[in-house]
Amino acid sequence: MPVGDLSSLRIDDAHRSGRSGSKFWRIISASLGVLVLLAGGVFALRYRQPVVEVAAARAANSQQAETLLNASGYVTPRRRATVAAKITGRVTSVLFDEGMSVREGQLLATLDDSDTKRALDSAIADRKSAQGAIADLQVQLKYAQLALHRTQQLHAAQVQSQDALDIAATNVDSLKAKIALARDQVEASATRIEQAQQNVDNCVIRAPFSGIIVSKDAQVGEMVSPLSAGGGFTRTGIATIVDMNSNEIEVDVNEAYIARVQPGQKVTATLDAYPDWQIPSHVRTIIPTADRQKATVKVRISFDKLDPRILPDMGVKVAFLSEEPPRKKGKDQDQATAAKALIPKSAVHGATGNSYVFAVRDGKLERRAVSLGRGIGGDMEVIAGVNEGDLLVVSGPENLQDSEKVEVRTQ
Repeated sequence: MPVGDLSSLRIDDAHRSGRSGSKFWRIISASLGVLVLLAGGVFALRYRQPVVEVAAARAANSQQAETLLNASGYVTPRRRATVAAKITGRVTSVLFDEGMSVREGQLLATLDDSDTKRALDSAIADRKSAQGAIADLQVQLKYAQLALHRTQQLHAAQVQSQDALDIAATNVDSLKAKIALARDQVEASATRIEQAQQNVDNCVIRAPFSGIIVSKDAQVGEMVSPLSAGGGFTRTGIATIVDMNSNEIEVDVNEAYIARVQPGQKVTATLDAYPDWQIPSHVRTIIPTADRQKATVKVRISFDKLDPRILPDMGVKVAFLSEEPPRKKGKDQDQATAAKALIPKSAVHGATGNSYVFAVRDGKLERRAVSLGRGIGGDMEVIAGVNEGDLLVVSGPENLQDSEKVEVRTQ
């Protein structure tokens, strides 16, 4: 091959340097794009407005009753039942689930009733047999009465002896006794039928009252019994039903302060699950006995109005209120200490004597020092620093700053 042909395959230096240059610029462009994206993300994260939840300050009621006593307890229903079977048997069907509302008399579960149905059929057969025997004995009695009548006529004509007359009379009396016995057997059979039918009915488990199923305690195939059989293989209950309309509060009050509690007294209840919700209630009864170990007296409190959010066994704090509002001691003192507004406790920051809140105005935070009064349930009285209608931050990031722009979400 000629030398000139090989030299024609050689790459020119200008072409080589141009290709490497274009590759270099592509790398530079990609790097710059990544840096721009990173810078944009950092900028967006840094200057993103924090989201806060706000609530409006409410007007303070100067005539509000004074809190005499605070206590804590639990929501307890007056009507709670663990439904169980009256007999021992195997569960064949379960027709409910947790959270299901049931009516009084509604079918909940069934047990194996094969044995009880056989006993019922046997009792029915015994009654039919006794009824058939009565029919046969009544036919025999009719013939025996005819024979007795003929014997009496023959005896009167001195044809039959006294012994034949006595035998005929005895046969009539015997058949009457047998018929009476057969009728007693029919009644006994009817009683056995009722008993067998009751055993069959006991295999059907129904709701004793209207309520909600809160516990499912047995499954299909398990053995249940009204008595504990030991070993953990036999269930003693089918389900637990609670009447939500009977929910009330049960608290233990120290016996040293029980004199401050009276039946019918107004109470403010606050559920641990909803600390900003004050529920009007009243004292239903004071249990007339004390616990000597805890030195407490049990008090039951009824809600003025029930709500679906109130669930059994929820923790609750209660404040027993006085019957009359606090008396005014003087005009100057009232003006100095009168509360201007009520705000949620979650809106207050700082320690006692150095408390402050974050108010929101035109999308910006405004830090305000406040003077606080009494605590009423989940609220605090504000003597100075907040007016009615001011929007206050009740939930948000911990590092909020004065004059910071925020995104507002109303409570």
